[in-house]
Amino acid sequence: MIIVTGGAGFIGSNLVHALNQRGIKDVLVVDDLSDGRKFFNIVDCAIRDYRDKDEFLSNDILGGKINPKDIQAIFHQGACSSTTEWDGRMMMQNNYEYTKTLLHYSLQNRIPFIYASSAAVYGANEKFTEDPSNESPLNVYGYSKYQFDRYLRRVLPADHSQVVGLRYFNVYGPREQHKGSMASVAYHLNNQLKEKGTVKLFAGTDGFGNGEQRRDFVFIDDVVAVNLWFMDNPKQSGIFNVGTGKSQPFNDIANAVIDWHKRGEIEYIPFPDHLKGSYQSFTEADISALRNAGYQKEFHDVASGVKKYLDWLNR
Repeated sequence: MIIVTGGAGFIGSNLVHALNQRGIKDVLVVDDLSDGRKFFNIVDCAIRDYRDKDEFLSNDILGGKINPKDIQAIFHQGACSSTTEWDGRMMMQNNYEYTKTLLHYSLQNRIPFIYASSAAVYGANEKFTEDPSNESPLNVYGYSKYQFDRYLRRVLPADHSQVVGLRYFNVYGPREQHKGSMASVAYHLNNQLKEKGTVKLFAGTDGFGNGEQRRDFVFIDDVVAVNLWFMDNPKQSGIFNVGTGKSQPFNDIANAVIDWHKRGEIEYIPFPDHLKGSYQSFTEADISALRNAGYQKEFHDVASGVKKYLDWLNR
């Protein structure tokens, strides 16, 4: 059995679909369906069972309901991922304490543990290598991921089963519609163009021109491929950036959406006051560690990734 927490969410559901495509159906999906709309992401999946995230932790893991010998791997993708959420108590309980419990369970039972970290740990830094000196989060979401990565470095024994932390950069693609305001720029710009014929980007800030703030935009298929590669290579452990290695401006996303629809124009809007001081205007993954571990597959650029996404989104 393979366990995917956050399995009805964006990255988790795409991972479940990819496992199914490999013929793997013995998948336990763990999630919180308080937002019931997320079920659409897995309605076409073949899974072994579904568990609520709290019942899974208290009954299946801590209560011993599941035999750890039956678990092939745990993909821990579940988290509160809102970068504008400031309830630190809730964030640390969901993203930090929960992950610590699963980590120690996995180490104790020598179960491969692949978990979602985030590029949000880097904050406003312009060096994006997996080094503590580059980590300075700007929001409590980033802090929750930062704190777990640092905890992992402190407690990981010399002799341990596989543990992999994947620092996702700006992921976009199918099955993210439930995320609302936290869905990708490509998703929102597609909706804006269909509704009003224009797409909106932030005006210049932090020394960047209109729409020229730059991010490392990574297509969901590439993120899933990295996860599965680590499952296939259980001797590889560590914390790794997952991005293309090349930043692109938000204007590239907007132009890719306009090109797909063959209509539309860009409108630049004032930068919101509430995001000042907690917004990453530049990210670019250094993927040297990932390449050195052995992952050599090429990543989609914005033009090819957005085209595939909009083919799916507007089907």
